Amino acid sequence: MNKKKRLFFDIETSPNVGFFWQSGYKLNIPYTNIIKERAIICICYKWADEDKVYSLQWDKNQDDKAMLEKFMVVANEAHELVGHNGDRFDLPWIRTRCLFHGISCFPTYATIDTLKHSRSKFRFNSNRLDYIAKYLGVGEKSETGGFDLWRNIVLDNDKDAMNTMVEYCKNDVVILEKVYNHIKNYVPHKTHYGALETGEKTCCPECGSTDLKHSQTRYSAAGTPRIQLQCNDCHKYHTVASRTYEAIVTKQSEGEIEE
Repeated sequence: MNKKKRLFFDIETSPNVGFFWQSGYKLNIPYTNIIKERAIICICYKWADEDKVYSLQWDKNQDDKAMLEKFMVVANEAHELVGHNGDRFDLPWIRTRCLFHGISCFPTYATIDTLKHSRSKFRFNSNRLDYIAKYLGVGEKSETGGFDLWRNIVLDNDKDAMNTMVEYCKNDVVILEKVYNHIKNYVPHKTHYGALETGEKTCCPECGSTDLKHSQTRYSAAGTPRIQLQCNDCHKYHTVASRTYEAIVTKQSEGEIEE
């Protein structure tokens, strides 16, 4: 039996260090002024339904290669990667630094971006992770103390600052999972974990339960029926083709799926 491998992750990054003549907005600072490239300070992650949150960080020379090599082994085992703004920020950052170091990555990953879902499926006053977590009553982001934390890490290799950064990142991963668990039944599934675990697609894609009930039948523009089911265990909705629905009805005892 294959185990569900949904990975929640978050990264913290360093700024570029460079020369500039003055501070202010809308300045043109050419890339030739960069004297130290930005990098990934730490990566924190946890597996769904497990308590432990893991952390990786750059080495004493502020090199993120070894950290990325370790994380990519983990990421490549995952069926899904879950991040808040992961599709536009975290994964592109990781891929860019892997390219720099010559570390292999899959061409694509199955991802769930809670920021995308918050924008497309809901109407929050803010789509920031901190706001959504507070709105749902599942926690809040830790305090960092502002940009001085990054300054102390990048310029001074401050161990206490690094510990604070890692704990901040770990907490983000914890509240990310909690936010996702609250919204997951309101968004379509990406991976059919039921089929992954049992080899059968006639079950709930989230938890693998066969205790399903008929919710609604829709018809496409071409007249093709699509049957919406709801899981009686985890309450997730999903849609199947009529042939799959017929197989479900056949496998279930009479009356288990209600019209």
